[in-house]
Amino acid sequence: MPTQPPDPPDSPGRPRKWTPRRPPALVLALVLVLCLGLAGGAWWLWLRDPHPAKSLHVAAGTVQADLLSPDDVSGLAGTTVVAGPRTGEPPAELTAEPSSCAAAVGPATRTVYGNDWTAFLAATYEDAAGVGDYTVTQAVGLYPDTAKAGTAYRALTDGIEGCPTAVRTDQDGTTSTWNYSSDTTGPDAIAWTSRQYAGDGWSCYRQARLKGRALLQVALCQAGDGKAAAAAIADRFAAGVKG
Repeated sequence: MPTQPPDPPDSPGRPRKWTPRRPPALVLALVLVLCLGLAGGAWWLWLRDPHPAKSLHVAAGTVQADLLSPDDVSGLAGTTVVAGPRTGEPPAELTAEPSSCAAAVGPATRTVYGNDWTAFLAATYEDAAGVGDYTVTQAVGLYPDTAKAGTAYRALTDGIEGCPTAVRTDQDGTTSTWNYSSDTTGPDAIAWTSRQYAGDGWSCYRQARLKGRALLQVALCQAGDGKAAAAAIADRFAAGVKG
C-alpha cells in the first residue's frame, strides 16, 4: 500500500509544530528489556531452524512429500543427519571408463533417469558435523506411465550387472576407482554395493525400487557396514511413494 503523503505544513486543523516530551527513564528501561526479550526469542528460533525461509509448505502427493525427513532417516540409521543439498533434476551423466559403466558410476544421473520424467527430486543428508563422513541420499523420479519408469529401471539394473569395476570422473574432474557387486536383483527391486578402491573402507550401500510410475533410490555411504540401514530407509521411503 503506498504511503500516505504528509499534510502540508500549514494545513488547517494540525499544529504547526509539536515537541514531544522526553519519556521517563523507567519507560526507556522497560522498552529496552522488551527489545532484548524479542531478540533473544528470535535467536532461539533461529537456532531451532537456521533457515526458516526454507521451511516451505509441502503438498501431499508430490515428490517433495515422498522424501523422508532428516529425523526419520536419523532414527532408521542410528546416527543424526542434517539436511544438505537438493536438486530438482537428474545431474548430468558422469564419465566412466569403460563407458558401458555410466549407469553404475552415476545411478541417479540422466544416464538412468533420462529426460522423460515429469517430476524429480534428490536430497542428500549428511552427518551432523557436516564433514561428509556419513551421507544418505534419496532420489525419486516420476514418469508419465509405468513403461517409461520400467525403461529407466532396466537401464539401471543392466548397467550395474554389466560393470564389476569402473573409473569414475566427477564433475570437478576428480577420478576414483569403484568396485560394484549386486546383493539382490528382481523385477522391481535391486540392492548393490559400491566400494571405493583404496578408499579406507568407504562404501555406498544402494537400493532402488520400481513402484508404478516411480523409480526411487537410496544410497548410504560410510566407512562401516550400512547395508541394513540402507534397506530400512529404502523400505520406509518406498512405502510413502504413491507411484
